[in-house]
Amino acid sequence: MENGSNSKPDTPTNISLGSSGLPFSILEYKTISVFLVLAICGIGIIGNAMVVTVVLTTRDMRTPTNCYLVSLAVADLIVLVAAGLPNVSDSLAGTWIYGFAGCLGITYFQYLGINASSCSITAFTVERYIAICHPIKAQTVCTRSRAKRIIAFVWTLTSVYCMLWFFLVDVAANKSQQLECGYKVSRNLYLPIYLLDFALFFITPLLLTTVLYGLIGKALLQSHVLHCPAAQAEGWREQSSQERNGPEAGQSRASGSRTRLPVSSRKQVTKMLAVVVGLFALLWMPYRTLVLVNSFVEHPYLDRWFVLFCRVCIYTNSAINPIIYNLMSQKFRLAFKRLCKYPEEDLQRQRSFYMASGKGSVRKAGPICQQANLEAGRLAVATRAEPERETLSREE
Repeated sequence: MENGSNSKPDTPTNISLGSSGLPFSILEYKTISVFLVLAICGIGIIGNAMVVTVVLTTRDMRTPTNCYLVSLAVADLIVLVAAGLPNVSDSLAGTWIYGFAGCLGITYFQYLGINASSCSITAFTVERYIAICHPIKAQTVCTRSRAKRIIAFVWTLTSVYCMLWFFLVDVAANKSQQLECGYKVSRNLYLPIYLLDFALFFITPLLLTTVLYGLIGKALLQSHVLHCPAAQAEGWREQSSQERNGPEAGQSRASGSRTRLPVSSRKQVTKMLAVVVGLFALLWMPYRTLVLVNSFVEHPYLDRWFVLFCRVCIYTNSAINPIIYNLMSQKFRLAFKRLCKYPEEDLQRQRSFYMASGKGSVRKAGPICQQANLEAGRLAVATRAEPERETLSREE
């Protein structure tokens, strides 16, 4: 807050992501802030738009997890447009230029994007936990239809909750007679609201995701230890099923085993999502801490360069997720290249390398796992070949 009185209204210039409320007399500050914000927001808007496009237009990308990533991408787009771009105009004009309606709308969409992104991160963490720690339940719980319903509920809930900000902000002139979009309520009224928002959409999601990823990591370590015996047991069950029910049952089970997500792929997806959560916590920490401290101290800390650093961290958090997907997910990388009209022969080479690296990871598992995988492969080949042999015998 800019003043220390508890009776006078406080302006949200250290709260609102769009307006800074600081004097822009230094050309260096204006140049650096505009360049940084435009560069980060430009990259983020393009990247998140690509995430939404590739998931909606590519059939094999429409997974439950990717549905939550689309929700996160839309929330990040809202943050970049509603918070980043108004910051640029404030830096250039030195005053609020969007009027009262713009103040209400921009503040609303800022908090909508922030809270929806937090809920989306929590939702895909819960989905990953169920998928890995409760795989049987995941077959009925972790579906696209259920993911869409959860996403619709998240956006409805956050949309209604964020209407609260319509009653808390207004446009007023500061000491320099420049217009600001700020809070029109006193600190005594605003502080409990902010603390509630801080607890619901930052502290609680971080605590929950930390616990769940700890359980996920434990389950993945156990699955790695038990991977070879499980593969051998699966082969024995498949062979017994074939003996009891004939080749058609064996062929059906072999087909089902081929569609199951490998342990290495589950680890890679989980690692990628854990990085997203970790960066969310790291990049939001400076700004959340600054606002929390300034809400209690008599003379708030409003160094313009530190405030700019905090805002740049927030914009970076909304812009960096597509880069993480491209670096850590082969499917997203190929989908992005396909969207950018990457040469088809290079895409085929990438797919071949991906398949080869996947096989290589199996070979590195050790002789016991090699034997289990070879036995399972022979059994699957024999199962597929059995109907062909029966057809040939009938023709003879």
